[in-house]
Order: sequence, then structure tokens, then C-alpha cells
Amino acid sequence: MTFNSYKVVAFCCILIVGCRAKKNSIATPKKKYVPTENVIVEKQREPLDKEIKAPSKNISYKETVFLYVENYSSIAKEEMLQYGIPASITLAQGILESGAGRGELSSKSNNHFGIKCHKGWTGGRVYHDDDKLQECFRKYKDPKYSFRDHSLFLTKRSRYHELFEYEKDDYQSWAKGLKKAGYATDPKYPDKLIRIIETYELYIYDEEVLGRKKSKKRVKKSSKEKFYIVEKGDTLYSISKKFNLTVDELKRYNTLDGNTINVGQELNLQVMKN
Repeated sequence: MTFNSYKVVAFCCILIVGCRAKKNSIATPKKKYVPTENVIVEKQREPLDKEIKAPSKNISYKETVFLYVENYSSIAKEEMLQYGIPASITLAQGILESGAGRGELSSKSNNHFGIKCHKGWTGGRVYHDDDKLQECFRKYKDPKYSFRDHSLFLTKRSRYHELFEYEKDDYQSWAKGLKKAGYATDPKYPDKLIRIIETYELYIYDEEVLGRKKSKKRVKKSSKEKFYIVEKGDTLYSISKKFNLTVDELKRYNTLDGNTINVGQELNLQVMKN
């Protein structure tokens, strides 16, 4: 091969390499660097399953409350672990709002906390007389979802955020804070919750979740009962005889104008201080 021939071959090789390099540079452009971040998505555990025991027909209101606590205390404790709402408050609200599970709303819709439909609710619904006639209330397929919705209801609304600044065993502040935030219109709502918690010692479930020993706040039970929950068949006369009172005393203690009382109504059995 002559010298000129070598020159031609070398020139062709340079052309081929150059064309390949240009082709590759077009086919694989530089990727723009995009910073990444790890997003942690909190998984919501399913509400706790619990076998619910139905109350027998002829048990007293107090026995019904004890059964209610037996049925739902473990669920209330699980909700406290996940959402920080005292189990005592959850149980007391459930007892008060649902009549310990015997109320019409809880019976027909598993709604234990009187939560209304509100804007954006897409679940089941029932209509029930409350502050107004035939108001819309939420309906659940199982009571455990009522407990979960109660937790979400308090944690997802800004008006209840102040509650979570209280200590988890300070049920008195929680009870007053619920009324202040507008959960209920009854001016005695905090007193009723506190009374239920102390009467049935529901604060022990807060202590169990917090891993504490017996609270210093324990209230000694009085030998004399201070209130009574009206049961089916009760009259002012029968209640007055049961507690050695007169009908007039009962009416005066409860500022009653007539003799009409309702099942589930709370009656004072002595003069209540303001």
C-alpha cells in the first residue's frame, strides 16, 4: 500500500469516529438533576375489633354503664394510643351521648357520640330530632367506626386543637375544653362528663395507657348518692320513695315545674351548689 493510500484510510477512520461521537451525543442528552425527598405517609390502623355483649332487658342503668365500659374500654384505650384523646373522656362522652348504648341514635345508627353529618360527610345518615327537628346524623356499620370517627372529628378540626395542650390524664380540663370549643350546647356538659368519669372511675383507663400507678386524683365514693338516672317505669313518686325524699323536694332540687320526667334524664338527689 502506498503512502497516499494510508492517508486515505486514516482520514476515513477519523470521519467514522467523529460521526459516531456526534450521534451518541445527540442520542443521550444530559439529564437534569432533580432533588428527591422521602415522604413518610402515616398508615391509619383499623379500629380495634371487639365482641360486644348485648345488655339484658331488665338490668339497671348502672349495670348497663358497667357493661358499656366492659364493651368499649379497650377500643377507647386504643384510640387514646393513636390519637391522644383520654380514654376516660371518650368513654364518658359515649355513655352520656348514647345513654350507655341504649339511646335511639346509637341503636339505629351505631352513632355513640351524637356527631351530625356536617359538610363533606359522604357516609350513611339517619334523621333524628335534636336541637331542630329531623337533623342529619352520621350512620356507621359498626360502633367501632363511631369511636374512630370521634377521634378524627376532634383531631382534624382546628377548634379542638387547644384540647391537645392539656395533660392526657387531666380529664377535667378536657371536659371543660370540649364545652368551650362548642361540642355541646348544654351548660352542664363538663360537669356531667366529670361526674360520669369519677362515679365509674374511668380515669383508670387513662392510667393504664400512660403506664402509671393509681392516680392521686382518685375520688372516694360517697355513701350518699347525689344523682339518679331515670329508668323506664320511673315516676317522681317512685324515685322519691326510693331515696326517702318528697316529690316536692325532687322538683325543687331539679327546678321542675311539672311531674314529667324522661328515661335517661339525670335527677339531682340533693341541693346542688352553683
